[in-house]
Amino acid sequence: MQSTRMRSAVLIGVGIMALLAMPGAQGATPTTYRFSFPNPEHHWMQVEVTFPEVPATPLELRMSRASPGRYSLHDFAKNVYDVRATGPDGAALAITRPDPYGWTVREHPSSVTVHYKVFGDRVDGTYLGIDRTHAHMNMPAAVMFARGLDDRPSTLTFVPPVDSRWQVATQLHAGATPFQFTAPNLQYLMDSPTEFGPLSQRVFERDGHTFRFVAHHTGTEAELTDLVRDVEKIVKVEGEIFGEYPDYESGRYTFLADYLPWANGDGMEHRNSTVITSSASIRSNRNGLLDTVAHEFFHGWNVERIRPRSLEPFDFERANMSAELWLAEGFTQYYGPLALSRSGVESLGETLDTMNGLIQSIVVNPGREFRSAAEMSQMAPFTDGGRTVDRTNWTSSFISYYPFGGAVALALDLSLRTRSLGRVTLDDFMRAMWRMHGKPSGREGYVDRPYTLDDAQWRLAEVSGDATFARQFFARYVHGRELPDYAALLRPAGLWLRKQNAGMAWWGDIRLEHRDGVRIQSAPLTNTPAYKAGLDLDDTIRAIDGTRVTTADDVNNAIRRRKPGDVAMIEFADRSGATGTARVVLEEDPRQELVPVEMAGRQLSPEQKAFREAWLGRH
Repeated sequence: MQSTRMRSAVLIGVGIMALLAMPGAQGATPTTYRFSFPNPEHHWMQVEVTFPEVPATPLELRMSRASPGRYSLHDFAKNVYDVRATGPDGAALAITRPDPYGWTVREHPSSVTVHYKVFGDRVDGTYLGIDRTHAHMNMPAAVMFARGLDDRPSTLTFVPPVDSRWQVATQLHAGATPFQFTAPNLQYLMDSPTEFGPLSQRVFERDGHTFRFVAHHTGTEAELTDLVRDVEKIVKVEGEIFGEYPDYESGRYTFLADYLPWANGDGMEHRNSTVITSSASIRSNRNGLLDTVAHEFFHGWNVERIRPRSLEPFDFERANMSAELWLAEGFTQYYGPLALSRSGVESLGETLDTMNGLIQSIVVNPGREFRSAAEMSQMAPFTDGGRTVDRTNWTSSFISYYPFGGAVALALDLSLRTRSLGRVTLDDFMRAMWRMHGKPSGREGYVDRPYTLDDAQWRLAEVSGDATFARQFFARYVHGRELPDYAALLRPAGLWLRKQNAGMAWWGDIRLEHRDGVRIQSAPLTNTPAYKAGLDLDDTIRAIDGTRVTTADDVNNAIRRRKPGDVAMIEFADRSGATGTARVVLEEDPRQELVPVEMAGRQLSPEQKAFREAWLGRH
């Protein structure tokens, strides 16, 4: 359409000028990639990559083992096949396989072209998804690179299938044609997801910055337009939190959304864009999709630019471990629903449910007894989309750094607001992190001043004006394993944290299934009466206090009829067939709920109302 073409023409010029200005670009001939799709129905693409002016040493070709925004290994080489190397004359070059993740061309001319096929049939933020309707490309899953050439620019050409009307949406810089794009270096290239297919686009402006929402979806155009109106509200609120938007090097920020029945639910942040995928439609899960938008857009500041030193630069050949994910991911987990609340997209009740979920994640789960927020962050290489075959006890020993960090953020925000009488908030801390560590410009694809845990503590000391408070907060809730007093912290906002099922007997949140009896389907957590009594996964419950049970309802009803402190004698058989009796001392259900005082029969004071509105916005 005309407006899109005019915008593309402007961006082509901007992209070429940006390429010429890139450090090292003028002295290096770009690596060129060509992506074509002879048989998209079979979920593979053909890639040709030419490495010009390569040194005479062996050319080491690699496929990434990791992906920006993910912290575990994914080993994308597993989907690469039919690898060949040729010289400028088309003659074949000998190629060897030194390890599972790469190929080596030992003897070669100054220019080498590598041809390979790559399979991909997963639409999410990490992998490659190709079918008759589109190509959804996460670059680490698609791009072969050469060691030692990280700072070279790249030119990428996308070849649409025959008779298709595919378009390209990406944060890559525009090139000489609508199907050609450039990247200044490997870090930027790998961080640039691309949607190639039939696209619906909405564009809006905010404070001199351009934002576009590009969707491949099964809904109506009216539904997309309505959704983007709320996206604009979220963009506005999050810009207000930091006081400004980043300088988006590609000239705009792009939301890449795939709302398709065969997509997998995901959200993945990138420097100047984000990928959002879901099997739900806009109509069926509108608020859920907006929640992902709010989370991922906040990452444009937090982690994409306010980045831990442990993740800078990103290593594509090993797992990336960081002790700061409670801040990078967890604080983002807190600010997503906060932005929905302040923008009026989400109701007070929905927001409080989310905040209570953060609290309960560390109140009920025993993992906090074994690992701190920083230590939970270091578990990401094992838990962030990774695969494990052997059974773990993570349900009791691990709490995701997303809700754990969100709970820390909630405690810090309320602490700052209370101790300063509302003059200092977590927004001020995020702005300080932005000014010192995120805003200073560097090379595209890199962060100039990444932070450490000590840096974050110093920013808190500066914002709060109290180094002792900052040191103690980090010692207790980041490095330590203490639990904040959420009931007291929430009281100034007129919110009451109370027992959800006061007086109700509880033996643990145990999942049961009817399979050769009533079998325990989930391992009891270590802080539950069932665990303490010796019950475990795959135990089959036969009777309670001498009364035979045959269904899950029989078991649950028998527990509900009792009160905290009662003893239930449970006859069971373990997976080996051995029988026994467990003496379960029932406790009161520890789960809590968060309710406004006015809904609990109390009066909201003017001070509480003002505190709540300053924090969550007007409702």
